[in-house]
Amino acid sequence: MSNRIVKKAPVVRLPPKSSVELLLQRSSQVSVILIGFVAGVWALYAAEYVLAPASLGMVLGLMLGPVAARIEKHGIRPGLSAALAVLLFLALIAMVVVALAAPLSFWLARLPQLWADLQVQLAELKGPIESIKNIRDQVREVIGGEGLAVSVDDGVGVESVVILAPAVIGQVLIFLACLYFFLATRHQTRAAVLKICIGRRLRWRVAHIFRDAEHMVSRYLLSITLINIAEGLAVAGGLYLVGVPSVALWGALAALMNFVVFIGPAIMVAVLFMVGLAEFDTIWGSLLPVMVYLAINLMEAQFVTPMVVGRTMTLNPFIVVLALIFWIWLWGPLGGFVAIPALLVVYAILRNIVPGINWTADDV
Repeated sequence: MSNRIVKKAPVVRLPPKSSVELLLQRSSQVSVILIGFVAGVWALYAAEYVLAPASLGMVLGLMLGPVAARIEKHGIRPGLSAALAVLLFLALIAMVVVALAAPLSFWLARLPQLWADLQVQLAELKGPIESIKNIRDQVREVIGGEGLAVSVDDGVGVESVVILAPAVIGQVLIFLACLYFFLATRHQTRAAVLKICIGRRLRWRVAHIFRDAEHMVSRYLLSITLINIAEGLAVAGGLYLVGVPSVALWGALAALMNFVVFIGPAIMVAVLFMVGLAEFDTIWGSLLPVMVYLAINLMEAQFVTPMVVGRTMTLNPFIVVLALIFWIWLWGPLGGFVAIPALLVVYAILRNIVPGINWTADDV
């Protein structure tokens, strides 16, 4: 048996990269990441009409998932359990709308009178307003600015409603379709994704991502819902003590507006100011409902929500604020509702893929 001499392939050693080449390589990688991020943000912004209601449907689907699971324990198929969960959700909304329809129509009919009262009350502030106007004119003279001219288009009215109605109806249909099919096919979707995973370890991580995302989002939304209901009851009680009528309407509105962070409370302040203007004789008295609401909202935001939600969601507050700013800028009030659930889903993914990552507030 002859011995064969196996010649090894010569080792080719490349010269080490210079610092300039390394810098260019890192810069190109960062540029690709930035371009991909900008493209993704632009895609989310451009597809807001479809993605915003679809995202809302999936978020509420995660919240209603435990409800559908309880229905399925009685031997009901997922398709029927999803339909029952959606019908239960719509029935709850319909009950709230019917209960608040009468007081809401009463106050909508009073809007012209409220506007007239506001003009009368603002006449009392004519002196301070004139002083502010004189200061503004002096500043304009110093900086040489022409100021801003605001024009109101008188053509906005019925035509805008006619144009917006089909868009709103389309978004509602997209929301309902995504909500139903997300609930009906959630088990099939999970099984299909797990089949794609190659390797037991990867399959285990993906299964935990599904479990953690549904668990955290459902617990967060349930906690926030209970907190907002309690705040609505507190607002209704506080407004009743100061003599404001239709307290059930304002309590329900406060609970709904609190789902949309930052923007919701601002809208509630404006609404309660108009209500106070209709019920009290002076402009300072009209601030009383606003002060009651702000006091309750401040206690909820500073004490109740951190204590209750902090047990289920311990994310870094700075990351939470950034997520809220980003999604509100991207999709408006709807983005404010989707922001925290989306952040929780991302956290569930990263926590299982990169176990060492820490977004909690323990180190803050």
